[in-house]
Amino acid sequence: MAHKFHITPAANEQFKFDFSYNGEKIFWSENYKQKASARNAIESLKKNAPGAATADLSKDETGSGYRFEIVKSKDQQFFVRFVASNGETMVRTETYKQKASAVNAIESLKKNGPGADVADEA
Repeated sequence: MAHKFHITPAANEQFKFDFSYNGEKIFWSENYKQKASARNAIESLKKNAPGAATADLSKDETGSGYRFEIVKSKDQQFFVRFVASNGETMVRTETYKQKASAVNAIESLKKNGPGADVADEA
């Protein structure tokens, strides 16, 4: 199975999406009131993720514009969020024990996101 974006129903007649490989979610979004907004967010990820910088917040790095942020959780694990130029988080990952796994998630979206199909399951 290839990498794919999935648009699915969410609570309160809203929509969400994820970026998955072999059925395993790598990144997922917040809820959107309109399906078109979820589609627009996917298109923005496809366009902006490949060239986005990475700021490792666990090393006190900062960033601006479209960027990936590696965040250290309270339990000393790591997760990634992709932040839009307006500072809003678009998608995030689960927490990983190893920072290398967080970096792998970033590389997966950068490399495979632009060509990934979008499955509308809503």
